[in-house]
Amino acid sequence: MSFPRPTLRLSEKFVLLLIVSAFVTLCFGAIFFLPDSRQGLHARGSTPPSSAAPARQEVPEEPPNKVQSSGKASPGDRDVAIQRLQDEHERVLDEAKKILQKTKEGILNDILTAKSKVVEKNNRDVDVKPQLPKVPLPKIIGATGGEPQDAATRERRAKVKQMMQHAWSSYRSFAWGANELKPVSKKSHSTNIFGNTQMGASIVDSLDTLYIMELHEEFAQAKEWVEKNLDFNVNAEVSVFEVNIRFVGGLLAAYYLSGEEVFKLKAVHLAEKLLPAFRTPLGIPWALLNLKSGVGRNWNWASSGCSILAEFGTLHLEFAHLSFLTGDPAYINAVMNIRKVLQKMERPNGLYPNYLHPRTGRWGQHHTSVGGLGDSFYEYLLKAWLISDRTDVEARRMYDDAIEGIEHHLVRRSAGGLTFIGEWRGGHLERKMGHLACFAGGMFALGADGSPGGQAGHFLQLGAEIARTCHESYTRSALKLGPEAFKFEGGAEAVAVRQNEKYYILRPEVIETYWYLWRFTHDPKYRDWGWEAVEAIEKHCRVAGGYSGVKDVYANHPIHDDVQQSFFLAETLKYLYLLFSDDSLLPADHWVLNTEAHPLPVLHAPNTTLTGPVKAGQVQT
Repeated sequence: MSFPRPTLRLSEKFVLLLIVSAFVTLCFGAIFFLPDSRQGLHARGSTPPSSAAPARQEVPEEPPNKVQSSGKASPGDRDVAIQRLQDEHERVLDEAKKILQKTKEGILNDILTAKSKVVEKNNRDVDVKPQLPKVPLPKIIGATGGEPQDAATRERRAKVKQMMQHAWSSYRSFAWGANELKPVSKKSHSTNIFGNTQMGASIVDSLDTLYIMELHEEFAQAKEWVEKNLDFNVNAEVSVFEVNIRFVGGLLAAYYLSGEEVFKLKAVHLAEKLLPAFRTPLGIPWALLNLKSGVGRNWNWASSGCSILAEFGTLHLEFAHLSFLTGDPAYINAVMNIRKVLQKMERPNGLYPNYLHPRTGRWGQHHTSVGGLGDSFYEYLLKAWLISDRTDVEARRMYDDAIEGIEHHLVRRSAGGLTFIGEWRGGHLERKMGHLACFAGGMFALGADGSPGGQAGHFLQLGAEIARTCHESYTRSALKLGPEAFKFEGGAEAVAVRQNEKYYILRPEVIETYWYLWRFTHDPKYRDWGWEAVEAIEKHCRVAGGYSGVKDVYANHPIHDDVQQSFFLAETLKYLYLLFSDDSLLPADHWVLNTEAHPLPVLHAPNTTLTGPVKAGQVQT
């Protein structure tokens, strides 16, 4: 559905405003400096402009000037006043010319920058630490423990814990405080999603994994760094999506697990820094935001500056908890507005395209994917329902409708009998599935209970079929690790065809699905498949300085990419640890994992109302 276009462009409104300002300036000049007008004002008891001296300025005791004594301006005074007005008029016109040369984005960024400077000045003038309400923690169940009964599984779990210790100690030795580690080079690494600053992404992303694995010394190291060094007052342009799921999600999870207030305070401080990203015409947040200036923009490559579905659609869990903890409805209202915008739009073939124009409210190119660019949007619809203790029925309805469209248009069976999820591009189905889309097997299993029309068994089976397909993408490679994307056409079955899709960067999605399927079926093959992944990672990705991705999973000898991704510690190792743990660790009826595998507690009714929009004071504890 299209939104009505304004009759004037933003730049035209600015020029009109400046012209009106110039006219008003001339009118006031006439009022204050022409004799007859001044007399009229004096008659109504107004104070002469000449007596309006600046604050605290001492006025010399001397005879009144001509204006004050007679109420009339001398010719010299009028000439000076007219010249002053002419200069002001020239200045206004010059500003108007400069604005005409700017783009809409430039004008909007100027406004946001000016606002941010005011906020920053106020923050400097009033150095007050945030006072958050004392909200009782939800009952925390199953944060640690979960040791399995059989010895073989205990050994597997212990191995995963040892892998985490190797990854962590390597990062601590060679890249402490940096965002990520280069394990071959044994030095620090970062990407543009974190901007030009080192924010300790691997530390924050690892907090809850360390806590769950009961690595107490390592958790204490991480907490101390967060207390002393984690600072968001930096001139850095970061990904709103990535910083939310890794930093806000990681800090909130660490707070709920440990009860340490420092994590809550840091999470709220960062969230306040992210709120300016929502200052857009439709309230769809910018993809990138400068944490210091509050100025945002979208990725240049994203379909003519469009917003990306997975990015603006993966904020709900964290922002709902922020409103719960602070009592401030701004967070939940911001994400509920996104939902409101989406509900007004028509969906081609019942699908959500990956690109949305943030000003017009129209879809960009009709590309739909359950993998990259779209994936976690669908995940968060389901999990918004779960984290609300299944009271957010609107989110569940949107999820069910979306899955219906996905199953009808994207889910297919290959010639070899493998079920996969393709990508829809403008009326054409591309028979390719990404590693990122492999999370969907777990999502289907997680959402099976509560499916409309008694389809729980159907979706559990669909999840199992996706898990099998993704397992095949691993077993059909030389290294027994899955490629970034794999095809189902031209004789190809679950294998990568292009060289730039043959890499593995320690991704967690396949293991994530194994864990969910294990939880809901207890079929031992999922633990066996997970162990196959452990053996492959240990054999081909472990190096002296940590764990590295590989560039080609079909090569007989691995070529390392020299990056230990922060999500390897946050997700891959955590899902493996959970896979080999008893179900009492992070039970599903008490915890929901965000898309970075950071556990957040279910807000059991009637503890809170977070199905929004809400007003100040409505969030209850």
